[in-house]
Amino acid sequence: MEDRPEERDDAAVQETGSVESARWREAGERIESLLDASSAGGAVARERAEQLVREVADLYGAALARVLQLVDGHAVDLLARDDLVASLLLVHGLHPHDVQTRVLAALDSVRPYLGSHGGDVELVGVVDGIVRLEFRGSCRTCPSSSVTLELAVEDAIHAAAPEVEAIEIVAAQQDSTSSLISADSLFARVHAHEPHSGSWIAVPELAELQSGEVGGFAVSGISILACRVGDDLFAYRDHCPACEKSLAGAAVQRRVGFPVGDAVLRCPTCLAHFDVVHAGARVDGDGHLEPLPVLVRSGELSVAVPVGVRG
Repeated sequence: MEDRPEERDDAAVQETGSVESARWREAGERIESLLDASSAGGAVARERAEQLVREVADLYGAALARVLQLVDGHAVDLLARDDLVASLLLVHGLHPHDVQTRVLAALDSVRPYLGSHGGDVELVGVVDGIVRLEFRGSCRTCPSSSVTLELAVEDAIHAAAPEVEAIEIVAAQQDSTSSLISADSLFARVHAHEPHSGSWIAVPELAELQSGEVGGFAVSGISILACRVGDDLFAYRDHCPACEKSLAGAAVQRRVGFPVGDAVLRCPTCLAHFDVVHAGARVDGDGHLEPLPVLVRSGELSVAVPVGVRG
């Protein structure tokens, strides 16, 4: 069946964006470095350089506004889905979607990973630049889900809505704990127990995995195991908590009597079984694998690697 024209357009834009995003990702830092270099010529030179940047930015802002007036709604949505174009639209206050719509889209992008932890996140509201979220299920109490909040949810929200000033976590109604916990406070509790840092690493090779296939990858010096279940990708550190051995050679299996989509990973050394879809929880004993978030960032499949944190 032949692809529809709009589908071909979407694919072409995504491919072009992926190629160009690497070039422009650090554009802001390069501009700032050039401005700093101009300071060598004195305060007047710096002021003129800044004025030049403002004039060019205003010119391109006016051109972007004209483009949005000339194209139809589908084209506007297509432009807004491109990371580079969306960032320029945000800078000039031209993004077609309001903050709440963009935050909702950001949460949708991380919801599959939260679901792998047996949890979910809901937007309570956006007021005066503050995003209020409610986590449900095990995300509210699991330490590794706290890391997920920092590496996935916060990152996705700030990428989609950089004007957001703060993210606050509202306790679920059934909880008797305090009604409002700031994201900084939550992160501070996690950091106090075990300091960590983390970063997103592009691993485009993940896209080559077929459903039911398991692959090993070296990401930022860490060995990980990734597998695809249906259309969803899951990644874990290559470490069996039962026997302390590598999971190299592990295979994904469906348990007898379980529905389609069930997937367990069997350690080839000790034969312990882990639920791939639900945060790597062991199904025949205690413990679980250490999950790592997998998201599409700047058009590339990327893995969040928290250093020094065990879920």
